[in-house]
Amino acid sequence: MRLAGKTALITGAARGIGLEFARAYIAEGARVALADINAEAVAKAAAELGPQAIGIQMDVTAQASIDAGFDAAIAQMGQLDILINNAALFSAAPIAEITRADYDRLFAVNLAGTIFCTQAAARHMVARGQGGKIINMASQAGRRGEALVGVYCASKAAVISFTQSAGLDLIRHGINVNAIAPGVVDGDHWDGVDAFFAKYENRKAGEKKKLVGEAVPFGRMGRAGDLTGMAVFLATPEAEYIVAQCFGVDGGNWMA
Repeated sequence: MRLAGKTALITGAARGIGLEFARAYIAEGARVALADINAEAVAKAAAELGPQAIGIQMDVTAQASIDAGFDAAIAQMGQLDILINNAALFSAAPIAEITRADYDRLFAVNLAGTIFCTQAAARHMVARGQGGKIINMASQAGRRGEALVGVYCASKAAVISFTQSAGLDLIRHGINVNAIAPGVVDGDHWDGVDAFFAKYENRKAGEKKKLVGEAVPFGRMGRAGDLTGMAVFLATPEAEYIVAQCFGVDGGNWMA
């Protein structure tokens, strides 16, 4: 077990990719705090994962909620070795129709949530003096602009840039900060993504998802489980010399 004796906090962990990360970390011996804005869903997810998991209600757009969530997780687990900043939102619209409210909402979760959760984890890790691992969820959309997805792409590009800055700053404390850039990952959230493209590209429901999956060189859309290997690796001592990098796990969809 590569994460035996380690503890982790994962945001946006009540379902999807975050929940799959939690499951993989527990299988590798870690204790995991699942953090999510949906208190009922995250409590249910933690209960299903068993005694190695705890559920924490956390709104990553509210500093008081971040502070309380990290305090609660550390109080229950005794320490924090690993953070995965997974909480994120998606939206799409032509440039002429982007609203300031939508921009504020996406950047509050995707970027500010990542920054201030990183800060909360780093403060604890620095004070403890035993280093740590922080993994930010970027996206292939952060490596290139995409029509209709300007705000989301910009938010994920900012996550990649922040990962570089945080990685260079925190490695002196033995804290490795890196990122994962998934491609198109299947899951419940894709119903919403598909609906945006159905609206703005005049497509039938499900058509965009089918086309996107067919375009992946690997031959299919990604699954949450495809990302767990990198998430585990970046949390282990094997990744000790990896600093401020962003790794594409996308079936060959984008070559950085």
